[in-house]
Amino acid sequence: MDERAFYRESQVTRKANLNCSYCRTQADYDLKWLMREKVKTLPRNADERDRAKFTKAQSYMVLLDDKATCKHCRRLFEISGIKTTAFL
Repeated sequence: MDERAFYRESQVTRKANLNCSYCRTQADYDLKWLMREKVKTLPRNADERDRAKFTKAQSYMVLLDDKATCKHCRRLFEISGIKTTAFL
């Protein structure tokens, strides 16, 4: 069974306080995250291995954005200092 059957996916935006690496200004930016929430019940066609995987599975978020545009100087800078995966 595919691991995606254990999760419900949705995209959310969260604010993060970032520093531009060029002009050194600090501002809040909206970052896109992929939220994978664990479903309540196991799918019907699951076997013993799938049950074991399902008990270990937990909800998490994955950062989709890797760059942001500075609000002050309008240059594109890489997002650093934020974890790319967050468990809920």
